[in-house]
Amino acid sequence: MASFRCPFCGNMMILNSKTYNKREFNFDSSVFVSDDDVPYLRVDIYRCPYDDCGKETVVINGVNGYIGDKVVWICPDSQANQYPDYIPIAIRDDYEEACSIVSKSPKAAATLARRCLQGIIRDFWGISKNRLIDEINELKGKIPAAQWTAINAVRSIGNIGAHMEKDVSLIVDVEQEEAVALIKLLELLMEKWYISRHDEEQLYNEIISIAAEKKQVKNL
Repeated sequence: MASFRCPFCGNMMILNSKTYNKREFNFDSSVFVSDDDVPYLRVDIYRCPYDDCGKETVVINGVNGYIGDKVVWICPDSQANQYPDYIPIAIRDDYEEACSIVSKSPKAAATLARRCLQGIIRDFWGISKNRLIDEINELKGKIPAAQWTAINAVRSIGNIGAHMEKDVSLIVDVEQEEAVALIKLLELLMEKWYISRHDEEQLYNEIISIAAEKKQVKNL
């Protein structure tokens, strides 16, 4: 069964008649039946079923021809997750900006992902050197090998947008799906590092508080 993550609250919703609607149209018709050849627009509308949210997400999709695979987020303006305030604002800003431009400029989004990664390493791990590659090398052995390799790949791909090739006639581009993969890695790192640490600390504090209360009752 199809599902969708609400970008406002982060909850997953099952798509049905109460949570999803769509409209299809092209130049000749405001109500258009899908065709394999004719370019048309599909407007997807998702309504979050959770009482504490209830917001609607609107996305326009191009289908077929020259508008095929074009996606424009209307509300909100990107797929960016809304992260808690204990993640520094500079990191969240770079991440959200990368999400907002990933369909328009994957190369620029990859560059922002690289910058966001550097901010995460400096803030979370306290590693600050002149070059990102040196900061990433400092991480080696402190995190799983596969995670380190993926992080280094973000640096490498982000460099395509950050630095001009020595041969200016050589064009190395970044595809949208590649930039999206980098953004998903940032989301994974924020989840595994910041959010997991916060949740662990909360659990530890809760258990310590329970133990202190029990000790106090015992001593009465």
